[in-house]
Amino acid sequence: MARTVDPPAEPVQRVDPADVVGAHDEERPARRLTGRWELLVWAAAVGIALLVLKQVFWPFATGNQYYLVIFLGLTLPLVFLTYRPTVKRRDPDNPGVLDWVLAGAALLVGLYPVLPFGGNGFAGGYDAFLDRPTLSTPDVIAGALLLVLVLEATRRTTGLMLPIVCLAFLAFAYYGGFLPQNWDLAHAGIDFTQILNALYNEQSGFYGVPLDVAATYIVLFTIYGAVLNASGAGTFFVDFSFALFRRSRTAAGRTAAMSGFLLGTVSGSGTATTVTLGSITWPVLRKAGYPKENAGGLLAASGIGAILSPPTLGAAAFIIAEYLQTSYLTVLVWAIVPTLLYYLGIVFAVEADARRFGAKPVHVPTPGVWPLLKRGGYHFASLAIIVVFLALDIPPFTAVVYATGVAALFALTARALQSGGVTGAVLRTWVRDLADALAEGIRGALPVIAVCAAAGIITSTITKTGLGLELAAALVDAARALASDPAIVLALTVVFAAVAVSVLGLAVPVTASFIISWVVLGPALINLGVAPEETAMFIFYYAVLSEVTPPTALAAVAAAAITGGSVIGTMWQTWKYTLPAFLVPIAFVLTHNGAALLLQRPLGVVLWVTAASAAGVAALAVVTGGWLFGPARWPERALCVPAALLLLYLEPLSVGIGIGFLALAVVVHLVTRSKSTPIEENVHA
Repeated sequence: MARTVDPPAEPVQRVDPADVVGAHDEERPARRLTGRWELLVWAAAVGIALLVLKQVFWPFATGNQYYLVIFLGLTLPLVFLTYRPTVKRRDPDNPGVLDWVLAGAALLVGLYPVLPFGGNGFAGGYDAFLDRPTLSTPDVIAGALLLVLVLEATRRTTGLMLPIVCLAFLAFAYYGGFLPQNWDLAHAGIDFTQILNALYNEQSGFYGVPLDVAATYIVLFTIYGAVLNASGAGTFFVDFSFALFRRSRTAAGRTAAMSGFLLGTVSGSGTATTVTLGSITWPVLRKAGYPKENAGGLLAASGIGAILSPPTLGAAAFIIAEYLQTSYLTVLVWAIVPTLLYYLGIVFAVEADARRFGAKPVHVPTPGVWPLLKRGGYHFASLAIIVVFLALDIPPFTAVVYATGVAALFALTARALQSGGVTGAVLRTWVRDLADALAEGIRGALPVIAVCAAAGIITSTITKTGLGLELAAALVDAARALASDPAIVLALTVVFAAVAVSVLGLAVPVTASFIISWVVLGPALINLGVAPEETAMFIFYYAVLSEVTPPTALAAVAAAAITGGSVIGTMWQTWKYTLPAFLVPIAFVLTHNGAALLLQRPLGVVLWVTAASAAGVAALAVVTGGWLFGPARWPERALCVPAALLLLYLEPLSVGIGIGFLALAVVVHLVTRSKSTPIEENVHA
């Protein structure tokens, strides 16, 4: 067993992970309810969870939109009860009069389409609501109130930027008719009643694809994650990672990366995963000799990697499946090679850092791998069930319910074995914990539900006005103004799109960023010949990577709060670890062979494209990590820049030239290294 060697004593900053998540996550912190208010919200959340589960096996005969009306009408009030109107926390942190008024209004107008109210001589009820030739006065009032409440719910859960974006789109829909008609962006104009009708009474508004995905996929996966976490999976995954790499001097870094990947199955947020991971692994990284900024960068990169990776991915992955009318398993398959390349880049960076810092082995008192697997290996079973059921063509919402059931039953079995049988006390505790997990799953999904309802405002406006096609054409025209060669036009458009998604992601949550980018930027890439699959995954990766993109880089800021390091320094270290994730998505849209990274080409093409990309990632690691077989000096690092770029432009000629640059960098490194003295090398290290 390796001996622990600690660096000079330094006080470890004590932070509350919940406070860090609340301060730096893209989602605002929820209230910490107490007493009867907590019980009321808990009961409502459990009831909604049971409704969601019921819909999987016994859907409403009146159709899916009927379910979406009820779902939004029941979940929207909970937002006002569980999220504060301001970030400042009160004590006690319970809803006030205004919150109850807004919750009551949300319940009424949310369920209005299924209630027996008509007005203006129209009959009430859901069928009559859908059949109306025009909205009645009560319809307009209810629709206007729901619009305001959705925007307020979005503001409370994610901040002010997304509501502002929604208002900008609404203003364009209303005032677009006043623009000069020779402008490409001008349209006939839409009056307020037509806007409300599109939002409230059509499938492209509040009850469009984003909310449908939230109500039928995302909420079930958040419930699954909550049940898995309640069963002790989170603790097991971290212990397993520690046990797996315990004897290596790079074990601390590898453990952080592996733990982040596994913890992503129980958390849908990259920032939340970063904070959970950091609160556990930062003391180990510190003992191993990691500087604060480098450790923070590794933690942020590992946390974000969790929502870029199968088998769960992020919420936007479900929207990809729905938009492209493909299976969720297919989206998981597309993500396999990019995930491998992402973690390959992290492994290279960890190996380089361990050598540059002189990292030390750290003893962590955990059981061995096999004892851990015997005791808690069942936590992997539910993950495997999701993949197997998806492979058997079972719908993902059904597969995740079965996986949730398996996770719950395994948790009961484990408790029974520890207690010597299924006693009444064990059963009562298990039922209560299961109910708590159901409630936690619903409450965890509330920000996503609000965002998806708000996203319906944007997609409806774009559909009605044709704005998406006009903006896409403007993007391509900007590229063509700079070049005429089709390959260069495509490259410029891809760069413009990457910047646009990244900038948008700085202001709005990942799910909203993907939806907006898909309807605005997607057509531009598709019109230039990029396949819809590659376009969707390109936008998905850049939407997620906005959490580690300066100047906001929420995951990096949260990691810095955990380690106490410099925020700016942590951001740049995060960028170093995640650089392959920024360049690989560009690789699979620039060339025809790039589709092989999504396993969309024959096996032979997939193999050489993956090998070339891996070599490109290795070259990037030399550039950013400053290490090859020893400390890499500026000549080798400079040669690796064109090597990486050419290797990731997946055409045989460019790959061949890139290999030449990489080989030259290796030769220069070996020659200069053989001439350097050990003292010089230690100085560079």
